[in-house]
Amino acid sequence: MGFQLPKKDCVSSNNQDRRLRKNTADRAATVKQSNSLEPSESVPTKLQNTDRRQSSIMFAMKDQQKGEEINSIKLYKRRRRFIIKKSPILISMNSSILNLPTLKYEDRNNSKWKSLYQIQGERKRIMRETCSKYKSNNRRIITPYHVSRIFVEDKYRVLYCEVPKAGCSNWKRVLMVLNGLASSTKDIQHNTVHYGNYLKRLDGFDHKGIYHRLNTYTKMLFIREPFEKLVSAFRDKFEHPNNYYHPVFGKAIISRYRVNATKEALRTGSGVKFKEFIQYLLDVHRPVGMDIHWDHVNRLCSPCLIDYDFVGKFESMEEDANFFLHLIGAPQNLTFPKFKDRHSNEERTTTKITQQYFAQLSPSQRQQSYDFYYMDYLMFNYSKPFEDLY
Repeated sequence: MGFQLPKKDCVSSNNQDRRLRKNTADRAATVKQSNSLEPSESVPTKLQNTDRRQSSIMFAMKDQQKGEEINSIKLYKRRRRFIIKKSPILISMNSSILNLPTLKYEDRNNSKWKSLYQIQGERKRIMRETCSKYKSNNRRIITPYHVSRIFVEDKYRVLYCEVPKAGCSNWKRVLMVLNGLASSTKDIQHNTVHYGNYLKRLDGFDHKGIYHRLNTYTKMLFIREPFEKLVSAFRDKFEHPNNYYHPVFGKAIISRYRVNATKEALRTGSGVKFKEFIQYLLDVHRPVGMDIHWDHVNRLCSPCLIDYDFVGKFESMEEDANFFLHLIGAPQNLTFPKFKDRHSNEERTTTKITQQYFAQLSPSQRQQSYDFYYMDYLMFNYSKPFEDLY
C-alpha cells in the first residue's frame, strides 16, 4: 500500500501568484546584492530599510514554508501509524482442515452418537453449499476482524465463535471450566463471564498464532432461529433497565421513529416499542449503528471463510452441547448448564412469544425482516417462520 503526503490547503497556480513569487525572489536577490556592497557603494538608507523589511518577510515565508513541511511530515507519520494499526494484516487460507474429532471406537455402535454425528455432517454440507452458491471466496483471505468474536481454549484446543442470545454466556462458563479457571459453571457470575477478561480472543494472537489455531483446533459455533434470537435480544435490552442500550440506542430510535415523543422518552430512551425497533433495524440510514445482539451470524462468525467443524443449534442445545463435550474428551462431570443467565424469573423467548411480537408488524415489515436475515435462514436450514413470507 502506497502512502502520499497530504496535500496542502489553498495551493493556487494562477499567473498572479507566479508573479508574486517572482517579485519576492527578485527583491530577495536585491537584498543579497545590497548586503555585499561596500559602505560607499550602498544605496540610500530608506531603500535599505525597505529591503530589510522585504528580507524579513522572505525569512518569515521560508519559516512558514518549513513549518508547513514539518506539519505535513507529522500528518503523514500519524496517518501511516493509524493505517498500520487499523488495517487488517491478511492471513491467506488456501485450505482449512476440518478438525471434528471422529467417534471413538466404543461409540460407533451407539445409535445416538452416530445420529448426532450424521446431523453434523448434514449441517456442514448445507452451510458449505450455501456459501458456494452465494459467496465468492476464491482468495480465502481471513483478517483479524473475521476472528474477533472467536474465543480460545488452548487446553482442549477449542475455538468458539460467540453468537449472542444463543447460549453464549453458558458456553463461556464451560470454556472457563475447561481451562481450569473454575471448578463448576455454577460458580461463575454473569459479570465475571462477560467483563472478567479471563478468556482469550483469537484476534489477540499474532498472525502465526491465529493461523495455527484456525488450522488445528476444533472450531464450533451455536446458532438460533433468527427471529427468535432477535426477539430475545429486544426483550433483554429494551424491556429491562439498561444503562447502555437505552441512552445509546433507545434515544436515537425514539427520536427518529416516534411521532410526538414525550420529553421523558427522549431524555431516557426507555420504552422502545418492537415496531420502532424493527424500523431502526430495516433503515439503511440507521441513526445508530448495528449491534452484535441482532447482527447476522454470517457477519459475526464468517462461516463462508472459516470452516467450522461443529454447528450446534439453540433449539437442541443440551443434546448438541453435551455431544460436543463428549467428542473433545471433556471431563465426564462437565455438562452444559441449563440455568437462565439473566432475568431468570422471566419465561424464555419461545416460538409462540416470537410470533406474538411479529404479529405487531405489517406483512411487508415481516417480509423485509425475513429478507434481512435470509442468509442465516438459508445457511442454517431454518424454515420460514410465517406462511405469508415468500
